[in-house]
Amino acid sequence: MRALRVGDGATSLVDIARPEPRGEAIVRVTLSGICNTDLEIAKGYAGFRGTIGHEFVGIVEDPGGGAIAPGTRVVGEINAGCGACARCTAGDPRHCAARTVLGIVGRDGAHADLVRLPAGNLVRVPDAVPDRAAVFVEPLAAACGVLERAPLAGDAAAQVAVVGDGKLGLLCAMVLAAQGARPVLVGKHAAKLARAARRGIAAETVAQATRRGRAFDVVVEASGAASGFSLALDLLRPQGTLVLKSTFHGDAPIDAARVVVEEITVVGSRCERFAPALDLLARGAVDVADLISEIASLDHAEAALRRAAEPGVLKVLLATAP
Repeated sequence: MRALRVGDGATSLVDIARPEPRGEAIVRVTLSGICNTDLEIAKGYAGFRGTIGHEFVGIVEDPGGGAIAPGTRVVGEINAGCGACARCTAGDPRHCAARTVLGIVGRDGAHADLVRLPAGNLVRVPDAVPDRAAVFVEPLAAACGVLERAPLAGDAAAQVAVVGDGKLGLLCAMVLAAQGARPVLVGKHAAKLARAARRGIAAETVAQATRRGRAFDVVVEASGAASGFSLALDLLRPQGTLVLKSTFHGDAPIDAARVVVEEITVVGSRCERFAPALDLLARGAVDVADLISEIASLDHAEAALRRAAEPGVLKVLLATAP
């Protein structure tokens, strides 16, 4: 089968053997989404070698002993735990010490014809959610994770900013608005900020936001760049909460003294479970249609990866079928 793989300093589309079930489910991928983490892994983030990609929708070929029947349309939660530790037995493997992570840590990912995951990771896609929306479930779930880690961000009375007008920043702003909050999306690109404004979400340039002074109780940093941390601190009130969403290859300078003196709470936020994201899509509470910049064939995955890294581009999807 075809697979987009990282190794030996290069990312290339290659032919590899199809995955064997080995007690897990096999899903035929329909669409997969290229995200910033994929781009950073291609640069060396996480030291991963193998097939990249963790955003996908597909059709179950082999249920792997699970309850979801072949032919069912599914998405898949990306963390696969050991199944035996306290976190796994409690039903949440996201921080299992021995976990693998789809296309990121120790497990081949979804930019391929087929992907293997534990049956328990698969989640049925409601009929009301088309493939082009379902492929956004993983990043939308990551956006929902802001509310899990910092509930104040969903409070209509709180002053909340989202730094970064890319895919994740837009999704975070949409999720917070759907919750009833009034976020301000802060970015550098007029076209991307306009997408937020069309949804009734306040959108400001970096210059406009910084002129407010330190006006925000919560700042979600989703810029995908090291500079986002410093900007977030510039926007936060003393004793505010900074929610970090960005992952990238390289170091981020941190003004630790400022965090201490101003008593800033810094919270990491990675993933949420998929059910809340699917519910938002099924209810039409979040519309992702205009976040798709283009859909490319998996045959052209290398060019699509380069395209996804270009300024101004939002989501590039890979389709396995012609």
